[in-house]
Amino acid sequence: MKTIVLIFTFILSTTLNTFQTEKGQDVTITIDNISNERGHVIIGLHTVDTFMKTRGLQLTAAKVKDEKVVYTFKNVAPGNYAILALHDENDNKRMDFEPNGMPAESYGISNNPTLMGPPTFSEGKFEVIDTAVALTIKF
Repeated sequence: MKTIVLIFTFILSTTLNTFQTEKGQDVTITIDNISNERGHVIIGLHTVDTFMKTRGLQLTAAKVKDEKVVYTFKNVAPGNYAILALHDENDNKRMDFEPNGMPAESYGISNNPTLMGPPTFSEGKFEVIDTAVALTIKF
């Protein structure tokens, strides 16, 4: 009887542990047309609730090397997301603008849409399901 209880307990704990350690997927971002190596590239992973409103779910500031940045967001749960990226050349942690209101620093969004104004979540939306995602963003 003790053996049956031990086996049942082992199977139950293994099954519960499997459900508890379920992990998300990697989302790898490559930006390879950066004009200089000043400052950092700020990359944010956003949902519709955070896009252009607040900090992303995950955020990083990556150093440019050889006109390129590659960064991987780890353990991203299934769902819809968009990436915003900004080359913060002067490291002031915000986008700078020209006197006419146009951005003074390079930026990009997942899916590389042609933008005629501020980006929208739907333009940059991609889905994470059950495999890793690799995206290239152009500034």
